[in-house]
Amino acid sequence: MRYLLAVFALAISCSHAVAANPQVTIETNQGSIILELYPEKAPKTVENFLKYANSGFYKDTIFHRVINNFMIQGGGFTASMAEKETLAPIANEAANGLKNEVGTIAMARTSEPDSATSQFFINLQNNAFLNFRGAEPELIGYCVFGRVLKGMDVVREIGVTPTGYVGPYADVPRTPITILQIKVRESK
Repeated sequence: MRYLLAVFALAISCSHAVAANPQVTIETNQGSIILELYPEKAPKTVENFLKYANSGFYKDTIFHRVINNFMIQGGGFTASMAEKETLAPIANEAANGLKNEVGTIAMARTSEPDSATSQFFINLQNNAFLNFRGAEPELIGYCVFGRVLKGMDVVREIGVTPTGYVGPYADVPRTPITILQIKVRESK
């Protein structure tokens, strides 16, 4: 009996020590995508993403770059292709062991490794060439910080959207794919 009580007490203490990973819902005009985020692997990146989500920054932004069999990118432009003003860039956490695999979410950036702000992408296939391969700037890669739990069908549907040019921008969906909001889900 003592043994069972000790095991039960240990199970209760462990359940309180381990917090569930945060989840968010990306509500789009094409359907919802539920993500699980990994703060233990990419703490600064998850904090940054949640800061944008909680502030309402993503409301009425679009998936502005869609390349079938590669990825869908959003979180920085309005439907008129106006780029939104962002917070300061964050440090790249791509050396966290997570891979750019089907259904993972990663931060978009410029050629400068530590330049990610609000834009993110969801991988439509395994994109190993985007993974961390070394400390040199051209090898650092793109930081994965979560994965799709539900709504991969929506991601794939967005991925096959017809695209074209809007001004200097390529791969822009001809019909806007709008992010209505990104909201943090209540943990249970």
